[in-house]
Formats: sequence, structure tokens, C-alpha cells
Amino acid sequence: MITADLFGDLGHGLVAGVDEVGRGPLAGDVVAAAVILSDQIPEGITDSKKLSAVRRERLAKEIKALAVAWSVGRASVQEIDALNILEASLLAMKRAVESLAVQPGLVLVDGNRLPKWGYEAQAIVGGDALEPAIGAASILAKVQRDSELEALDGQYPQYGFGRHKGYPTREHLEALKVHGVLDIHRRSFGPVKRLLKID
Repeated sequence: MITADLFGDLGHGLVAGVDEVGRGPLAGDVVAAAVILSDQIPEGITDSKKLSAVRRERLAKEIKALAVAWSVGRASVQEIDALNILEASLLAMKRAVESLAVQPGLVLVDGNRLPKWGYEAQAIVGGDALEPAIGAASILAKVQRDSELEALDGQYPQYGFGRHKGYPTREHLEALKVHGVLDIHRRSFGPVKRLLKID
């Protein structure tokens, strides 16, 4: 592990972790979170996908209560369609880190690509399971995005967003065929593009 304690042993000052969720769905924003943990680290932090929804929500509350700073950033459906999902994901992560009330000296990023920014940073493949700060960010991002898709489920119950969170499940694809494409759908993604017959 790279993070040693609150101020680190690497001379970087505060260390932030950042991660995003929502690259694969056909609908909704891509959401990122950034977290600077204190020396009080909630037990059980790991890759958000390995946790139950109940456990994620409990940990998210603990992370927010104990962290030195945390923030959420996003890229909209329109930005995803204009930029592509990779660039939009990097933009969401950049916005999350820039929004931190306390700015870090080092940023640990989940994955193998870094956003274009002025921070000293390191990309770590599988970092959400290796670095607590990245794992914490993955949990906050996942809980935030899931809550947004559940809210959309209330507006558009016929699409089943509360169940599939926008991912291209059979239920979602059938709903798209029957009920059509919404403004919250990503028009640059294959299944939506084909329905709209966009070249």
C-alpha cells in the first residue's frame, strides 16, 4: 500500500483517492468521488462492487463523517456523448478532486489513465481494492450514482432504473424498444444509437 498515514511518509502532504462509476450504463451521468481519509479509517473499505448495497450505504456515512475531505464530481450524458466515455470519466474525476475543500499533495487514481491536471498523481490498476482512499471514493461514487438512478426510477418506472441502474440488461433493452429513448440515455452508446438509427 502507498498511503501510510494522514500526512504520508512520501512528503506529498495529504493523499486523496479518486474513482468513478458508471462507464458501462446506457443512461445517466458518470459519477466520480474523491476522498482524503483521516487516520480514522472505517473498517471494511474495499472495491464497492464487492459490497452489498446496505454495507456500501453504511460505509458511505462513516466515510463522510470521518474523512478530512470528500467530494463528488460528474460528467453529464451530453458530455459523455460529446467526448466519449473515457474522457468523460477522467473529467468527472478531475472535477471531484478539484472540488475537495482541502487540496491534496498526491492523488491516487483507480485504473491506468490519469486526468489532465496539475496534481502529482499515480494510476493504480485495481486500486479500489488495494488503497483505502480509492476504495472509499469508489463507495461514495457508487452510492451517489445508485441513488440518482433510483430517483430516475420514480420518474420513469417503466424502464426499471432502480433494478439495473442504467446498465444494458435485457429488461432495459426491451424497455428502450417499447418506450423509446429518453434524454438521460447516452446516444453514442451502441444499443441506443441503433434504436435512433444514428450513423
